[in-house]
Amino acid sequence: MNRDADLLDRRLGGLYGLLIGDALGVPYEFNEPECLPSLESLGYQPPAGFKRTYPNIAPGTWSDDGAQALCLLESLLKHQGRLDLEDFAQSLWAWYQQGHMAVDRLVFDVGIQSAQSLQLLSDGHPASQCGGTHERSNGNGSLMRVLPLVLLHRGSDTELIERAHQQSLVTHAHARSQMCCALYCLWAWYELQRTAEPWATAVQTLETYYATKPLLKDHLHEYQQCIQPFALKSLNRSDCTGTGYVVDSLHSARWACQSGDFLDVIRRAISLGHDTDTTACIAGGIAGIRCGLSRLPKDLVSGLRGQEEWLLSLCEGIREAFL
Repeated sequence: MNRDADLLDRRLGGLYGLLIGDALGVPYEFNEPECLPSLESLGYQPPAGFKRTYPNIAPGTWSDDGAQALCLLESLLKHQGRLDLEDFAQSLWAWYQQGHMAVDRLVFDVGIQSAQSLQLLSDGHPASQCGGTHERSNGNGSLMRVLPLVLLHRGSDTELIERAHQQSLVTHAHARSQMCCALYCLWAWYELQRTAEPWATAVQTLETYYATKPLLKDHLHEYQQCIQPFALKSLNRSDCTGTGYVVDSLHSARWACQSGDFLDVIRRAISLGHDTDTTACIAGGIAGIRCGLSRLPKDLVSGLRGQEEWLLSLCEGIREAFL
């Protein structure tokens, strides 16, 4: 496989990895780790006797995580890779109200902060002013959907950082959420480029960027408080709890990604319990980029629902963008 074909395969792998992780995590959401089935039995269909979180949702269905990511991807494709915040926000509103990009058009899991922000959007507020700015507004709702920025990226690191910040504004506008989105995007970008030490390179790039931008002193402070203490060490399971808090989500995903096997990454993410679909979604995007679509487990790819309805046309859009 030549380099261009390999890059395309791994872009598509990141998208599928995100959706597969989300769908695999859906049945186990909100459970404590000790209440989950054994690691090797975690799949779209939980083992007999386990009470699924959403018993009426068919196995292999992505949730709000995947749907919002697809909304972002759709908007980026429509605008030739450019982030049009108002268009993206309207796509999110169409998801929230009509099930746009949701499997079977069924919206069954909505974060509180996202719902509040989208209501402000419907009341006429600009998209850039809808996101929560309070410290307690730092859920993982903008982090879970940000990967499409990387999958269509062609520009500089600076452009990627700024777009990651911007897309977060629609629902999660606090500097901490913006910072986590930017760091994740850089990490994924360096994984895609097969950069040596992609996480460490992302950390250094973001720290340098913030240090040279006096107007982003809040972002630098958030980085120093939330990321720097863990930045260059291997995480232990005890460092992560798999909750919906954006910093914990990022650390939890990085811990899961310390495995080199795609399915093991997803299962490790789910094994932390709590916000299982989002942790697995974030980790799955990275693992999918590493692996590439052609090397993802075939049963997980074929078992993912909603492909004919939404996904295949978007994948074709990615292919056309890089022909």
